[in-house]
Amino acid sequence: MGQVTVYLDDKTEDEMNSAVKASGLSKSKWVARVIHEKAGSEWPETVAQLAGAWPDFPSQDEIRRTSGEDAPREPF
Repeated sequence: MGQVTVYLDDKTEDEMNSAVKASGLSKSKWVARVIHEKAGSEWPETVAQLAGAWPDFPSQDEIRRTSGEDAPREPF
């Protein structure tokens, strides 16, 4: 398990201590959770819930229907 030393100004440390106390976690677990939330590669649940939120969005076929025809290509 890695160890990290972080230097905080007094105001930031007070804010962290308040958040740690409210969370009921140790400082190490709280910091690890914040890092995971900010640096993780997973989408938040609120973003996943947006799937299908725009039922009226046109399909690819509907969009392409109005784009006209391609110009003829030159042979090689």
